[in-house]
Order: sequence, then structure tokens, then C-alpha cells
Amino acid sequence: MTIRHHLDEATILAYAAGTLNEAFSVVVAAHVSVCPSCRAAVRQAEAVGGNLLEQTDAVAVSADTRARMMAQLDVVAPLNTLERSRSITSPITSRELPRPLARLLGGSSLDEIRWRALAPGIAVHDLPLSPQARGHLKLLRIGAGKAMPEHGHGGEEITLILKGAYRDKFGEFRAGDVADLDESIEHSPVVTEDGPCICLIATEAPTRMKGLFARMLQPWFGI
Repeated sequence: MTIRHHLDEATILAYAAGTLNEAFSVVVAAHVSVCPSCRAAVRQAEAVGGNLLEQTDAVAVSADTRARMMAQLDVVAPLNTLERSRSITSPITSRELPRPLARLLGGSSLDEIRWRALAPGIAVHDLPLSPQARGHLKLLRIGAGKAMPEHGHGGEEITLILKGAYRDKFGEFRAGDVADLDESIEHSPVVTEDGPCICLIATEAPTRMKGLFARMLQPWFGI
């Protein structure tokens, strides 16, 4: 598997520092588990952060602060499934998903997903997050040759391609590639003709559809 599209440096730094929200952390962990380049970048960022901590004088922490920190760890820990020292590096297939995603799906494969139809050729599967989590995490399946309406993003969005491919103004994205986008980006992805495209997507806010018809349909689509 050749990966041509990688995570933004700011995303890697935030992930290494543990400041990404839950949904984004799952997508980043899934990509890093199959991308040697981004995995190395995360390890390097962690090493730099560790060195900085070692050079920082110890500061006393109150009992209340410690309790809040431990409560937060209880929420994040179940989703920190990358296990960096033993990350899988095999291609993404319908039977072998990145470990962080496979854990959320309870071992199900892409062939066993129960999809919710949004429109002809477009279906979604919402993934669970903890009650405190912000944003949304979902799988999106778009049929071969289908085009998504031109749209922007209400905030950050990270998409990992699991199967198939799509093209937009940034190039062609195939299995393992990641589109790390912010609110300034507008595009209109078109799925290639060789089969459906299945993506894992984390979003901060709803998509900003362009065009009156697309905006009218957006509440029904739920994206």
C-alpha cells in the first residue's frame, strides 16, 4: 500500500500531546497504524515532548486537579488503542481494519457493517463516542462514480480512506490516505469508477453545503 496523503504537522503534534478530541484521535490512530511515515512523525513528536517535560521543574498538583486528570484519563484510555510499539502495518482490507477502528466495531469487518441509507448510492454508519465527547465520528460509503456536492467545513475534518478511492482538486485519495482539512477548504470529491469508497470521518461541525438544493437536503442527509 502506497500512502501519498498524510496528516498535517499540527495534527501530529496535537495527537502526540494528547490534545486531540476523541473522534479525531480515533481517525489519527487508525491512519498512523498503517502509515510508517506518520507513525515515525508521532514518535518523534512524543520524544521531543518527553525531553521538554524532563527539563521542566516539578510542580505540586492539588488533589482536585489530580482527580479531574484521572477522570479524563478514564474517558480517553479506552480509545487509545494504537499500541504504538505493536502497530499493524498491513494494507487495509475488508477483513483487516486498523486496530483502533476494529476495536470500536467490536471485531466486525466492513462487509458486516449495518449501513443507514442517506440517498441513492450514499450510506452512513455512526460510531459511538463517550458521552462527554465533542464532534462526530462515522463511516461513510459512497457508490462508484458518485460525486458529493461541493462543500466546505464548519471546522476541522479528518477523513481516512478505508476502501476504494476518490478524486478532488487535491489529487486522488486511496486506501490508507488521509485528508486533513480545515474550515478554509472547499471541494467536491468524486468516487472513482472501480468500486465504492468507504471512509472513516471525524468532524467538529456540520458540513457547509454550497448551492440551495444541497443545503435543503443537508438535514435529511445528516452530514
